[in-house]
Amino acid sequence: MADFGATDLEAFRAEAKAWLEANFPKSLAHDAEAQLAKLQARPESAEARAWRLALGAKGWGVPTWPTEVGGGGLSRAQARVLQDEMAAIGARNPIGGMGVAFFGPTLLEYGSEALKREHLPGIVMGEVWWCQGYSEPGSGSDLASLQTFAEDKGDHFLVNGSKVWTSGAQNADRCYCLVRTDRAKKHEGISFLLIDMKAPGVEVRPIKLINGTSPFCETFFADVKVPKDQLFGPLNGGWTVAKRLMQFERDSIAGSLGGGNIGQSVAMATIPEAAKAYLGVDEAGRLADGDLRRRITDHLMENRAFQLTMKRAADDARASNGPSNTAAIMKYAGAKLAQERNELMVEAMGQQGLGWAGEAFSEAELSAVRTMLRSKANSIEGGTSEINLNIVAKRVLGLPDPLK
Repeated sequence: MADFGATDLEAFRAEAKAWLEANFPKSLAHDAEAQLAKLQARPESAEARAWRLALGAKGWGVPTWPTEVGGGGLSRAQARVLQDEMAAIGARNPIGGMGVAFFGPTLLEYGSEALKREHLPGIVMGEVWWCQGYSEPGSGSDLASLQTFAEDKGDHFLVNGSKVWTSGAQNADRCYCLVRTDRAKKHEGISFLLIDMKAPGVEVRPIKLINGTSPFCETFFADVKVPKDQLFGPLNGGWTVAKRLMQFERDSIAGSLGGGNIGQSVAMATIPEAAKAYLGVDEAGRLADGDLRRRITDHLMENRAFQLTMKRAADDARASNGPSNTAAIMKYAGAKLAQERNELMVEAMGQQGLGWAGEAFSEAELSAVRTMLRSKANSIEGGTSEINLNIVAKRVLGLPDPLK
């Protein structure tokens, strides 16, 4: 869809501003973290539900998706205007998660009309939460070695096995899941099933992480019945669908890791501000620690370059119908930047960046420590950095496999 001209965009801006003024609950206009927690809480508050339903009915929860599937049908330029106007009043989009970022785009591209009719409305309205059943205890980097098995029982599959690191499984309604349907083949023996997380035989156990949170889970399937009509893509052809979804995943993760504010602290917006507050400044008003000043400057430059490259990659992806293998490059770079950013923040805080609990540490300091620890997973989730470098070497640069 072509971008609108400046006059049309200003007209749309006025429309968006008026609609947001009429529909966004003012009581939700807190800081970003507090609002996100409120929007993701279950059960929903009345105000959060009203905002989600209004945005979903308008199609602006997925603004650039086609109107025929419930999306907003907006151009890229209009979507940017909407994003700007939402940010101006402190409004967050409550419709997201894996259903919107990973599974939905793959469903639009590969799904049958029946599966689209069944599953897209719940995604568009933010009513159905999805999780991802990929990794297994013995199948992480070598995902195609997975052993969760779906036995053909005529009108349904009977699934047995387990998954690990299933993000948000404890709150999910559905799971898009890779299963083995042919033990005689590796990649060609994998199928893609859509599983009801409330079905008998599904058990979820949250995993406590080093930062004290439990966003990931172990998921167990014991004789779980999955109707045949929940097969996504061809039988034994799930690997092709899975690879496409992983491109959307890496692209989405890369954007979230490298973009936005440099600082992740609750009270301090940027690393330079935090460093000056904790370490002081010299007579010229610069950060007193010259070595740290140099490293922060390098990081800010790299992060800015990354954000600009992400914008260019996003434009290329839209022009070519979705992300390509270059998403692996951006995922690798985004993970590196996120880890570096959080380590610099903690380093700038000195001893105050070592706290875990207690009145001696502020909320911002405790948040910085936990964010730094959580960021250690950035180079693992969505494909390890090593796997992404292999993808870049083989599929982008065309280098030969050294093992052959």
